[in-house]
Amino acid sequence: MNTKFIVSSLVMAVASLITGFLIHAVALHSAYASLPNLYRSESSQMEYMPFMLLHHLLIGIGLTWIYRRGHEAGKGFLAQGARFGAAIAVVSTIPTFLVYFAVQPMPSDVVAQQIVFSSIAMLVLGMIVAWLNKS
Repeated sequence: MNTKFIVSSLVMAVASLITGFLIHAVALHSAYASLPNLYRSESSQMEYMPFMLLHHLLIGIGLTWIYRRGHEAGKGFLAQGARFGAAIAVVSTIPTFLVYFAVQPMPSDVVAQQIVFSSIAMLVLGMIVAWLNKS
């Protein structure tokens, strides 16, 4: 682990926090508000903010760690980042929302939006981590 790894991890954590906020607190806010039995109240959610911050920090560390171990030096970072983001969406983002849909009474249109928005965010995060760690 070196300074570049730490900086990349922190930048990725902030980028994850921002994309998560835009998706869940802005784009899907009204959809979530219409499902009060499935989510904590906004004031109650604030009590759990340390867990949310840890979530984003772990995403930043994980994306940086995996990308740095698997990218091809000397290749275009943008395409590699998009492929990386797509792979992470396929192995993590999409399956997570599908499991939530299977075990929680979520409306299918909300789940579809979660999948689409979060997959796009993962593509963007993939390109950011690739840019931060280009050789």
